[in-house]
Amino acid sequence: MTDEKPSSAYLPYPVSTLSPRIVPTDLSSFKSRGISEVERDLQQKLVQLRETYLEAIDHFNWNKLVYESEISFEPVVGETYHLYESRGRRMLSMIAPDEWPMKHLASLRLNVDRQWQVEKASLDPRELFGSGES
Repeated sequence: MTDEKPSSAYLPYPVSTLSPRIVPTDLSSFKSRGISEVERDLQQKLVQLRETYLEAIDHFNWNKLVYESEISFEPVVGETYHLYESRGRRMLSMIAPDEWPMKHLASLRLNVDRQWQVEKASLDPRELFGSGES
């Protein structure tokens, strides 16, 4: 076996004081661009999450409101019904808002999964349920 050392010309780093200087690359612009892009993307994701959360809360509140109202018939899946308020009580009806002078809250359709989907609301849900935000 021979104890030959590899030639210093093949090393990935300089080994002599006569070699060219190693100057670190300035990465500040790379970092600042990366930080601003990440912040912008995450901010957008947070806005989308907030909107999705508020939509889910509104959907839950409307369904709770309908199921807690007076219903004197069995609603049919796929049909549209109307939620009214009169003398402090809420009721679900088949009568359209233009046919009845009661205070109309919303028109809703019953989905296959037994959830109510708002088709037309006469009020902003935040007025009816509160802000939903802290």
